[in-house]
Amino acid sequence: MTDPLAFATRLARETGQLLLHYYQSADTQTQLKSDHTLLTEADLAADRYITAALQQQFPDDHILSEENQTTYLGHTTWVVDPLDGTSNFSLGIHYWGVSLARIVNGWPELAALYFPVLDELYTARRGYGAAWNGKTIRADAMPHPRPVSFFTCDSRLFQHYQVEVPYKARILGSAAYNFCAVARGISTIGFETVPRLWDIAASWLVLKEAGGAIQFYAKELFPLQSGTDYKPIPFPILGAENQEMLNHAQGWITSKNHFIHKE
Repeated sequence: MTDPLAFATRLARETGQLLLHYYQSADTQTQLKSDHTLLTEADLAADRYITAALQQQFPDDHILSEENQTTYLGHTTWVVDPLDGTSNFSLGIHYWGVSLARIVNGWPELAALYFPVLDELYTARRGYGAAWNGKTIRADAMPHPRPVSFFTCDSRLFQHYQVEVPYKARILGSAAYNFCAVARGISTIGFETVPRLWDIAASWLVLKEAGGAIQFYAKELFPLQSGTDYKPIPFPILGAENQEMLNHAQGWITSKNHFIHKE
């Protein structure tokens, strides 16, 4: 029997190589989707490649993808972001990658994310830890105080939140990479204002399995609810290297205008 994580790891790498061909091409076609986010022919090609591979290897599993089916139908489901960081990709910035998560009973069971230009592979299995390029990572094992640190966020954060974080901000342009960076100990804190399910399903598991702490704002994402269309629903999320840092960060980032309320 095929190990789903081993398969997801290979598939993420293969899809990353496919995307590199488009990344290095000067004539990759782009368009705006109805929500005004960017879509390239590379997104669609990667989505087709992943879908075909999953359907062949796991025909009984469902697939929920940013570029295709966005309603969770229950059972075992693969949540796919074929190209996280599309704007970076289209501009020639290296922070973009493939994100795959397998959901069982509403919860991420395994995750594989590959960032081809950086050649960074992040994997996790629920209850068994997380790894970066095959090496175990622990976000909560970083030394304190750190001589150098920063926090990752998206560009919308400063529009809607008062930010008093005592670290330099870095906007990397990939929600998936942001939380992998926290898991690996590159970043102390990560915040995403309007991520969707496919943006964070895999990196959520990586950070959790690396010992990090996570807080959803407004509503919890997991367990997923059968019959829900996740396309229009943002899940603001704060992640940190450990619970103590998360507690501090909750006081450092506060809503300006009731854009988001925590329950």
